Amino acid sequence: MHAANRLATYEDLLALPEGTRGEVIAGVVVAPPSPLPKHGRAQGVVGRIIGGPFDYDDGRGGPGGWWILPEVDVRFTRHDIVKPDLSGWRRERLVEPWEVRPIDVVPDWVCEILSPSNAADDRVRKRRLYAEHGVAFYWLLDPGARTLEALRLDPASKAWIEVGSYDDASLARVAPFEAVEIEVTRFFPPLAPGAELAPGVEPEPGAAREPER
Repeated sequence: MHAANRLATYEDLLALPEGTRGEVIAGVVVAPPSPLPKHGRAQGVVGRIIGGPFDYDDGRGGPGGWWILPEVDVRFTRHDIVKPDLSGWRRERLVEPWEVRPIDVVPDWVCEILSPSNAADDRVRKRRLYAEHGVAFYWLLDPGARTLEALRLDPASKAWIEVGSYDDASLARVAPFEAVEIEVTRFFPPLAPGAELAPGVEPEPGAAREPER
């Protein structure tokens, strides 16, 4: 508990118990519970699918030009320090990130993976914070609903503009990574036997289907 009228800073995050994933939003320390395995899987798959062609040479001749980093501390102000699930910077804007903590350069792209414990923060408080400080692109990935929402910031109005909404059946080129076509279903775990998808949505390749009757 912080003293009255005292806003938290990065030093308060450093004082948290080891292994605690904390953020400071509007001067308040937020420490959500550990995510579910499907959250961690989605984070890793997005990192591979986007990071492969855009961050490092994955042997397929990707366009490169980005750093894609999971769960790094990003400081927008002294009292707003977040740890997005994935952040991306164009390399000309962040030349050397490896020995920096927190990073004070605003990301060009952020991806947050929704879970029941953090959906309100990601959809409202962080969405507002990212717009205020000029994050150019914001992805909201929902493993429960098996959807991806992609937003682009209008820098003049600081309002989000929808780039697209994608479901489990989508094959899409999603800004700012439209150079690579994405199978959105790869972001999500295989469906369990008997699980139902929305009408018209096909199961992920290799996922078990409910037996025909």
